[in-house]
Amino acid sequence: MAQGEHFEPFRPMLRSGGARFSRDAAKRPILAFEEVYKSYRQGAPVLRGMSLTIERGEFAFITGSSGSGKSTLLRLLYCGETVDDGRILFLGRDVARLRHDAIPFLRRNLGIVFQDFKLVPSWTAYENVAIALEVLGLSRRLVRARVGEALERVGLGGRGEDLAGVFSGGEKQRIAIARAIVGEPALILADEPTGNLDPQLAIDMLGLFEEIHESGATVLFATHDRTLLEARSRRVVVLDEGKAIDVPQGIATDEYETHLPH
Repeated sequence: MAQGEHFEPFRPMLRSGGARFSRDAAKRPILAFEEVYKSYRQGAPVLRGMSLTIERGEFAFITGSSGSGKSTLLRLLYCGETVDDGRILFLGRDVARLRHDAIPFLRRNLGIVFQDFKLVPSWTAYENVAIALEVLGLSRRLVRARVGEALERVGLGGRGEDLAGVFSGGEKQRIAIARAIVGEPALILADEPTGNLDPQLAIDMLGLFEEIHESGATVLFATHDRTLLEARSRRVVVLDEGKAIDVPQGIATDEYETHLPH
């Protein structure tokens, strides 16, 4: 493996929609997986030479059967897991080769939404969202303004002082989404974000991610929910036997039926 790379400490451009990057980087895809291998036990790789390219401003579903590698793909991207082989290029840098002290800077350019919310129940909604900006050392006044705006965007305006533990499951996911978008990151990663929600709430949550996408963000939305995949004619990436099968126009045909979750 090559010597670890730096990740320039980009600071989110809070009013211009994304991180600062070079003009050359702007011409390249925002994300590229190149022959990526990942295995948790010998002889049984989850990803085996997987390649995938995501362009700036795309909204793509990532799907596949249980154990196909959806969550692994996202964890590799934010360095929650390490790559066994291959390259993951994000904003022109090889995430798989980052030095450990560069990982926090990488994550400042990502907004991550988890199925289990990962909120602190004893903190207020405001505090759970504000932490994403406070670690950047921004002024209290700017943090207050940006958090208020993010909570408004997800439909929780005026509820910033309520403890996170008193919110419903759908509302907790909205807080988690507000935390993910408050810094206007270059890329939003959603790891089964509707897995704990009922079907109607899941559709509503998908609509919220689509609104975020329309504001200029790139979105990767990992899900096993066929209802969501069928609800929109968006690009679908199916993970099957460690490879990525691209379905650019969605799953309207039966051609990919055997690869899809049931």
